[in-house]
Amino acid sequence: MTSPDTQWPRAGSDILRTALRRNVGAMAWGTVLMGLYQAGETAFPIALGLIVEHTMRHRSLGALGLSVAALAVIITTVSLSWRFGMRILQKANTTEAHRWRVRVAGAGLQPVARDVDLKSGEVLTIATEDADQTADIIEVVPLLISSLVAVLIAAVALGLADLRLGLLVIVGTVGILSVLSVMSRRIGSSTREQQARVARAGAKVADLIIGLRPLHGFGGNHAAFRSYRRVSTDAKQQSVTVARVGGVYAGTALALNAVLAAAVTLTAGWLAFEGRINIGELVMAVGLAQFIMEPLKLFSEMPKYVMIARASAERMALVLTAPPVTTPGRERPAEGADLEVDCVRHGTLRKVRFRVSAGEFVAVAAYQPRAAADLAAVLALNVPPDAYEGTVRVGGRDLADLAVEAVRERLLVNPYDGEIFAGTLRSNIDPTGTSRIVPEAVEASMLTDVVALHREGLDHAVRDRGANLSGGQRQRLSLARALAADTDVLVLRDPTTAVDAVTEQLIARGVAELRRGRTTLVITSSPALLDAADRVLVLDDGVVTAEDTHRGLLATDEQYRLAVTR
Repeated sequence: MTSPDTQWPRAGSDILRTALRRNVGAMAWGTVLMGLYQAGETAFPIALGLIVEHTMRHRSLGALGLSVAALAVIITTVSLSWRFGMRILQKANTTEAHRWRVRVAGAGLQPVARDVDLKSGEVLTIATEDADQTADIIEVVPLLISSLVAVLIAAVALGLADLRLGLLVIVGTVGILSVLSVMSRRIGSSTREQQARVARAGAKVADLIIGLRPLHGFGGNHAAFRSYRRVSTDAKQQSVTVARVGGVYAGTALALNAVLAAAVTLTAGWLAFEGRINIGELVMAVGLAQFIMEPLKLFSEMPKYVMIARASAERMALVLTAPPVTTPGRERPAEGADLEVDCVRHGTLRKVRFRVSAGEFVAVAAYQPRAAADLAAVLALNVPPDAYEGTVRVGGRDLADLAVEAVRERLLVNPYDGEIFAGTLRSNIDPTGTSRIVPEAVEASMLTDVVALHREGLDHAVRDRGANLSGGQRQRLSLARALAADTDVLVLRDPTTAVDAVTEQLIARGVAELRRGRTTLVITSSPALLDAADRVLVLDDGVVTAEDTHRGLLATDEQYRLAVTR
């Protein structure tokens, strides 16, 4: 049976309920301590009123000393309760935000993509800002309750002095909250739109960073920047709208709170003038009227934060509740590392059929780059098995029947534009720290010169996206990572397009030697890699049109010779 913590939430409200349920203990202690804080704050003006009345009536130094000691106890209670209460709540808040960040990131990084109309930049925004704002509900609820405690204590204390003062506080508080609850809905809708526009701007930035080099190549960078400027301007304008609405909300709340405080003060003064309350009660009423503005301000801000948390939770639900693109199987590949493509039709592919036996090194020369991309996408499970015709088998089992994790253990498809992560050369080559052939992978990918350039060797720092590496170095680093994984079946797509001919020749020999006895498929137009392969398949117009060794095809196929010779 699935526990509540591992069930996928169905909506934003479910996310909020889950967050509250998981932190009941912390919230309970936080509410108690923050309630003590607010009660101590409220007790301070009450104690001052009693001291004034008692001192004026009895004029006793002992009673005055006792009163001062009581004030010291109240101040100590206020200080310690605030300190420890906020520590508990903020720890719970931070922990809960971390949980949702991990869950959203996990959903975005699952082997089977989710069917959600969001780009990676938008998912990143949801996993950071929205997760933090959703977790704020952990602090909002205890602060809301503690503020209510303060208002009730003030109302009761004023009511004991004169019933009209207590009723004035209660009626005024209800009126303020009624007005602000209506205004908070506007904040919630504006915030949802702002979050969506900011996320789109973040996605546009991510796209620009990834495509900046080719954009510069064909002069499209200025048009791309103008496109980003439009998206960013939309996000800015919506942020200004949210700030304007928030300012109106805050100003209205402050004005209403001030009106209530003034009404309590004036009413207390009138009652004292009429002789219906004494001087001590007047001091208490004036002090409470000033104090009550703080919990009322906090109390009145809570609807706004609740609406923001709800809007963020609903955006997280877009990712967490999205169904997977396909439903993977549960089986594992049988023993044997053969790869078979049987009559696959997808995109530009038209009934492609071939088989790579266990331990064989096969190259595919695709005359059309789109066909190479489509074949790599099918093998990498970027295209669900039910989205194309035909069958792909690994170890004799259909991909559709296999668990994605099991396929990943047996089959690795390394894209030509593999991501480089911030860290070190070593952590990029062996992210898990479990590979036993890192030196061999570095040698085979000809990354040795990059390692030798730096005193730290494999521990040389790499910036995000490999910003401090050249294009060829990034490509060789990605190839080294694929080789270090040492999977039973390895598929490489254009692994040497950014290196010179000499280096390409050395890489071809190194890959062939390192992968000897392991199943390898290389989709490439590199003569060096084609020559290193046991056999070459020609993929033209979406079908396999020829099959032979590289040298055999050079001798018999004029079109092949023109396509691959440089």
